[in-house]
Amino acid sequence: MATIKDIAEKAGVSIATVSRVLNYDSTLSVSDDTRKRIFEIAEELSYKKKSLKKTASTKIGIIHWYTEKEELNDLYYMSIRLGIEQRCEQQDVQVMNYYNNIEAMKSEELQGIIAVGKFSHQQVEQLTAMTNHVVFVDSNPDEDRFDAIIIDFEKVTKNVLDHFIQKGHKKIGYLGGRETFKDQTAQIEDMREKTFKSYMMDVKLYHENHLYIGSFSVEDGHKLMKKAIKDLGDKLPTAFFAANDLLAIGALRALHEEGIAVPDRVSIIGVDDLSVSKYVFPALTTVKVYTEIMGETAVDTLLERITGRKIAKKIYIATNLVIRNSSL
Repeated sequence: MATIKDIAEKAGVSIATVSRVLNYDSTLSVSDDTRKRIFEIAEELSYKKKSLKKTASTKIGIIHWYTEKEELNDLYYMSIRLGIEQRCEQQDVQVMNYYNNIEAMKSEELQGIIAVGKFSHQQVEQLTAMTNHVVFVDSNPDEDRFDAIIIDFEKVTKNVLDHFIQKGHKKIGYLGGRETFKDQTAQIEDMREKTFKSYMMDVKLYHENHLYIGSFSVEDGHKLMKKAIKDLGDKLPTAFFAANDLLAIGALRALHEEGIAVPDRVSIIGVDDLSVSKYVFPALTTVKVYTEIMGETAVDTLLERITGRKIAKKIYIATNLVIRNSSL
């Protein structure tokens, strides 16, 4: 197993310098090139930081903006939680789950918090009153103060629309949802809907009556597609971008019930690549979101904070368009 001494010898620096770099000592005066070289050598030698392994006494909390019942109906957030728990087990970190109940966390002595979902300003301040070490997953309330692990949904949306346009689609619809903070203080802006509107306007293909908005559920995907079919008839778009797989799966069912061929008449693309997406008929084309990696990265980022890093990070996790049979 590699040691700090091995890294120091290969990097041509002192053991103390390596130790301070790997522990994110902000008071250390060393060039960025040297820092980078130390981290690259540590990775090359598969160095494992002992300080992170000595975290049996480290206790963190996961605050979910969903209830347990809501999570069961949304595998996206469940997968993020599983990624967090798996990494905590690997790092010998004790983890406690709290579902939409910030008050319950106050009785515990937590060294850090991972906040999964979307939280209002008031909720964010409640969390930071308990600890300075808070990492947000799937939201970014203040990039200057907090670490955030997020998906670039603007890029995701543009990539899907570019794919449709390259395939010759000119009438493209949107199935989306809107959410509100759990404390009901405000509605949450959805970047997929916002980008769909602006990008389609830019390419002069925007039609307001091609947008159908409800909640991010299979039921609403079915209901919204039924409404689109009734409203638009023969003018139904030849392609739909669904903001998540649940909406897309519901839409597929509605199209099947109405005898509308997918993808010959209507192409569908979702977002998430849920485990069931490859098994629906036709198999769903979707944007794969690496939710477990989001969870794992959140733990790593929080442990960095706990061991001394002061500067906030915003980390984008890459996505991948998975082509299956629901789109041409």
